[in-house]
Amino acid sequence: MDIDWQQIIFQFLGGLGLFLFAIKYMGDGLQKAAGDRLRAILDRFTTNPFMGVLVGIVVTVLIQSSSGTTVITVGLVSAGFMTLRQAIGVIMGANIGTTVTAFIIGLDVGAYALPIMAFGSFLIFFFKKNSVRNFGEVVFGFGGLFLGLEMMSEGMKPLRSLEAFADFTIAMSDHPLLGVVAGTLFTLVVQSSSATVGILQGLYAENLVTIEAALPILFGDNIGTTITAILAALGASVAARRAAATHVLFNLVGTIIFLVLLIPFTMYVEWASALFGLEPKMQIAFAHGSFNVANTLIQFPFIGAWAYIVTKMIPGQDVTIEYKPKHLDVHFIDQSPSLAIGQAKEELIRTGAFAVQGLEEAYQYVKTGDKKHAEIAYQIEDAINNLDREITSYLVRISSVNISPAESSRHVLLMDSIRDIERIGDHFENIVELTDLREMNKIDLTDDAMNDLNLMFELTIDTVKQAVEALNTNDMELARSVAEKEDLIDKMERKYRKNHIVRLNEGACSAQSGMVFVDIVSNLERIGDHAVNIAEAVLGKRS
Repeated sequence: MDIDWQQIIFQFLGGLGLFLFAIKYMGDGLQKAAGDRLRAILDRFTTNPFMGVLVGIVVTVLIQSSSGTTVITVGLVSAGFMTLRQAIGVIMGANIGTTVTAFIIGLDVGAYALPIMAFGSFLIFFFKKNSVRNFGEVVFGFGGLFLGLEMMSEGMKPLRSLEAFADFTIAMSDHPLLGVVAGTLFTLVVQSSSATVGILQGLYAENLVTIEAALPILFGDNIGTTITAILAALGASVAARRAAATHVLFNLVGTIIFLVLLIPFTMYVEWASALFGLEPKMQIAFAHGSFNVANTLIQFPFIGAWAYIVTKMIPGQDVTIEYKPKHLDVHFIDQSPSLAIGQAKEELIRTGAFAVQGLEEAYQYVKTGDKKHAEIAYQIEDAINNLDREITSYLVRISSVNISPAESSRHVLLMDSIRDIERIGDHFENIVELTDLREMNKIDLTDDAMNDLNLMFELTIDTVKQAVEALNTNDMELARSVAEKEDLIDKMERKYRKNHIVRLNEGACSAQSGMVFVDIVSNLERIGDHAVNIAEAVLGKRS
């Protein structure tokens, strides 16, 4: 029998492409439906490693991607929202959560894939309400997932008659390490463990592989899925690299344990499949679920040991930017409102220091184009936004208790100042985004333009530093100095705009570079305005 290789390859690759698109589309729909609550769930409920496991399962089921959960976790650890021990629990839970996809695939509703996709597309295109359209994306992705699997399965059917393929599967049965390598490499390539498991379910259902060959591939798939976390941690903080390393080690050790126990584990899967009357695809899903649950149960008591090992492997400072407030103790609000206001001020000064640091990182990014500075600036801006919410909420709670006129005056000063600090964060983020645009489009600034920016950046950074210091020490002289410097910043902005027009008329710079230059200068001028707002609040000039 002649094999049409073109049809096999095209059908398999087309089905794989559709599967990957569908599972991402479904995950995106679920994530949008969940809104911004996912990070809040991870932050709030991962109080200990056990809760971390449960949350890891729930979030992975919601977004249909263990890699996605791990990447979010890596970010939260890096930001100081979560300890490494909590993160290890979430990573373990993510491995269990991802097995739900295999059980969904095991339902085998491929015959209804097209009408399911049609229903999903109607919801997307004929309804304006976001919640309905998000649900439509989930439904469309769900149907596409099965259609992709059907295409891959149909494409692989002719391989049954190919002797070389039969020999290869026998070799994998005899040499489990070969199966582990195959599963790892394929998952590394497609960056989706769900895709590898789905293909394996199709192969097993078509009797193209035995259970002895399928299980090692399943183990390898769990190692391969760690590539996304590794990529997310490259160039990231020490804490992020530790979380990614834990993900790799956890899955690697699990694979080694179950390769040693391969014969009893195979017997267990066959026994359970016979007992529950599982279909072939469900047998693989059951094996996948059993492996990840058992691996978590075995390794859960050693979370502390894993945290110690990866800390020794990757030495360095744990946290890059701490998002969480350090000084806001709610107990002080009722007991001593004056002390609570002092706590709020401490946190606000810390947020102000972040604003200075973020502006400095933005300046370094403009000067060097090094992405590392952009990433830190974005992290800092995110931290400022979170602290703004926390401080504002804390101050609102203070306003509900009886405070003296003097305390009320301090309270108003802090309420005004946190808003200005948050806006400084927005403006340096704008500068980073403009520099992203400049780097992406290879836009060059002239030496004169860069000299102008250097002078304006240095003055603006110094002005913000002094404004925060004036707020901290209530120094009137320093506050007046800020007002004088802000006046200089305004004059600089007007002068540099005129310089830019001259360069443009002389053909020394392009229209694109001019737009970037003017927008950066404008953002620096607005940062100066917010710095002087803080200074005027200290001077008591703001109404």
